[in-house]
Amino acid sequence: MAVIKQIFVNLPVKDLKRSIDFFTKVGFTFNPQFTDDNATSMIIGENIFAMLLVEDYFRTFTNKQIADAKNTTEVINAFSMNSRQEVDDIITKAIEAGGKQYKDNQDYGWMYGRNFEDLDGHQWEFFYMDESAMPKQ
Repeated sequence: MAVIKQIFVNLPVKDLKRSIDFFTKVGFTFNPQFTDDNATSMIIGENIFAMLLVEDYFRTFTNKQIADAKNTTEVINAFSMNSRQEVDDIITKAIEAGGKQYKDNQDYGWMYGRNFEDLDGHQWEFFYMDESAMPKQ
């Protein structure tokens, strides 16, 4: 199997500046080298990026219709965090920036997760998992 070095999730957005402002408030940064009027590269982790692309530009990458994430779930972006506190912190920032929670929190003791929907309706989940506390099967 080939080793994947990086991941770039491409997401269509209606208003790039508004999306950048939102995700900046959530705590993300952007690579100016890959930012212009059509797109930006949001840095999620060491090798994890979300390319936020204005819808007209996004259309140049596909022959399919663009899903309206406000009405259709096209993907759920899920990310592992180092602690429950980190999960709470990022969700709090997202809600304060205008995002909204789309389902109840999950707390299984060994795994804790929360979520938000961004301004374009894309779904984001953040979770902390303590594998040493997982129930034995």
